[in-house]
Amino acid sequence: MLRIAFALAVAFSLNLSGLSRADDIPKGEVREFEFNASKIFPGTTRKYWIYVPKQYTADQPACVYVNQDGIQYKAPEVFDRLIAAKEMPVTIGVFVMHGRVKATKAESLDRFNRSYEYDGLGDNYARFLLEELLPEVEKQTTTDGRAIRLSKNGNDRAIGGSSSGAICAWTVAWERPDAFQRVFSSIGTYVGLRGGNEYPTLVRKFEPKPIRVFLQDGSNDLNIYGGDWWMANQEMERSLVFAGYDVDHVWGDGGHNGEHATKVFPEAMKWLWKDWPKPVAAGPGSKQLQEILIPGEEWQLVGEGYKFTEGPCTNAKGEVFYNDVGASKTWKVGLDGQVSVFIEATQRGDGQNMGPDGQLYAVAGEPEKILAYDEAGKSRVVAEGFKGNDLVVLNNGSVYVTNPGWDGKSPSQVWHISPKGEKTVVDKGLKFSNGLTTSPDQSLLYVADSRSHWVYSYQIQADGSLKDKQKYYHLHVHDRDDDSGADGMRVDKDGRLYVATRMGLQVCDQAGRVNCIIPTPNGKVSNLTFGGPQMDTIYATCGDKVFKRKVKVQGAPSWQPPLKPAAPRL
Repeated sequence: MLRIAFALAVAFSLNLSGLSRADDIPKGEVREFEFNASKIFPGTTRKYWIYVPKQYTADQPACVYVNQDGIQYKAPEVFDRLIAAKEMPVTIGVFVMHGRVKATKAESLDRFNRSYEYDGLGDNYARFLLEELLPEVEKQTTTDGRAIRLSKNGNDRAIGGSSSGAICAWTVAWERPDAFQRVFSSIGTYVGLRGGNEYPTLVRKFEPKPIRVFLQDGSNDLNIYGGDWWMANQEMERSLVFAGYDVDHVWGDGGHNGEHATKVFPEAMKWLWKDWPKPVAAGPGSKQLQEILIPGEEWQLVGEGYKFTEGPCTNAKGEVFYNDVGASKTWKVGLDGQVSVFIEATQRGDGQNMGPDGQLYAVAGEPEKILAYDEAGKSRVVAEGFKGNDLVVLNNGSVYVTNPGWDGKSPSQVWHISPKGEKTVVDKGLKFSNGLTTSPDQSLLYVADSRSHWVYSYQIQADGSLKDKQKYYHLHVHDRDDDSGADGMRVDKDGRLYVATRMGLQVCDQAGRVNCIIPTPNGKVSNLTFGGPQMDTIYATCGDKVFKRKVKVQGAPSWQPPLKPAAPRL
């Protein structure tokens, strides 16, 4: 494989040399600029270069290639030849250096932003490109006066780099696949400098994104305090293959330099742009994802324009109810998909759930009460005297309610309300108790601690008290966040736990492990429920919007009779 790939690259290079001697290749131009107006990376200054091919005309936007660390791999020359041979589309190249914060005096050192901008996970650098640098590029012109117009379509955009610039390129596409879908990665820093070692795991667990990636590395790459680059790149490649990404690679015996990458870059560009403009497709994902998701079934919008949605739950018919907390309204989704107001004034209704009696049990935030609504929307008081957050109602009529300690000083608590209306504090000590649900057999209570990366598991006793508390479910946390933000939760009939987090819906097995992560269209989710007549459609409350998605699995509402799932694989 190595010899074949290398031979292809060398043959291609020789072929290009032949074309160059014929002097029939139109030459693009490269112009140098400086950018020092970033608000995302304040105080930084950097140089950048724009390559514009001779064939470019401003009557339509061009494809885009962005490269970190400036011009590498003889890219302008390669682009001239590939564009002339029609082996890549007309593409404008943007080659940008990392930022520096200039020292205030001569005897002081600049602050070098390279690792901060490139190695860090999260969307900062993607936002820098999309909101600041590329709009600045479009303000420039060629020397002959052509306006620069860049395509905004991710299928028309590629990004690449070496070392930290490579993981940066991957992070941009990972965070914004709508904006970049083709990645060239040379000697990528997928190691423990700023969290990049997490990528192989996240790639395996996340629902795949429409990204095509070419990886290059050598067996003599770095092996230092942050990790082993050679092993990390192979692990990254195996994860991409596992998740079904469109990925290719060339391995060699080189070190941490650009020699091998420069040789393979022409062939890599041809591969990255193959079959363009056909869209890059997302892969099928892991076995665990395939057990849940239906191919071709995407998220659909249920409603929008709300202040903040929460408390989705489902009745026996499969109708779905959710709250707009800020507007103090409860909405109902009928079996025909029509959305209508169910309760006009909920007194800041928040978490809610159906009970076995068919009533809608809800936290009313302003009067600090737990209310139950009948089918006509008439309420009765179930309990009062504390400000709840979320609740779950068991088939036996027991109610558990979280009381986070809203002021940051009061203890976070879990309350139990017996079928007779007797209320008792059954747990204290979480940082911010939030969403809660039960196992399908209703023997275990699960409580999310939003200000940690844990979901706690308790054994429910006959009198409603809790025993054998454990930090049981281990959640993933965004690099930009200090905690998971774990909120609402539900289980399916197979015993999986679905946790609404800042990272998306994290789906855990019964053994407490995140098996897969399903993001929502707007990157937000506070809670979820399984709705529809078969309880096989996930409804997710996502800030000002509500989405739904039909799935292969069926939910196990806590108001139904207990259901014992199969034992987990340990």
